[in-house]
Amino acid sequence: QVQLVESGGGLVQAGGSLRLSCAASGSIFSINAMRWYRQAPGKQRELVATITRSGTTTYVDSVKGRFTISRDNAKNTMYLQMNSLKPEDTAVYYCNADTTSTRYWGQGTQVTVSS
Repeated sequence: QVQLVESGGGLVQAGGSLRLSCAASGSIFSINAMRWYRQAPGKQRELVATITRSGTTTYVDSVKGRFTISRDNAKNTMYLQMNSLKPEDTAVYYCNADTTSTRYWGQGTQVTVSS
């Protein structure tokens, strides 16, 4: 059993920055990978970034060079640093953790980027 809580969303002007946090608790040892997804109104949920047990990171092309996924193992927390934000980044951002058997989700945090 894993619990995930996101925070850090808000309203920012285009070109600005935000840092999202995802605090994990429960059976942390069982997590194989953690990811950030986002979903804009009327759009499919999109995988934004992944970090594996080994620390390997991957990104969707649209955020490469602007977003950075990282983790602090001592705090059981994953982060998404978002720089040079664009209006098209506006979405609800969700934290995901995968074990061998189960996908866990946070409640989501709203990110709104104004022109």
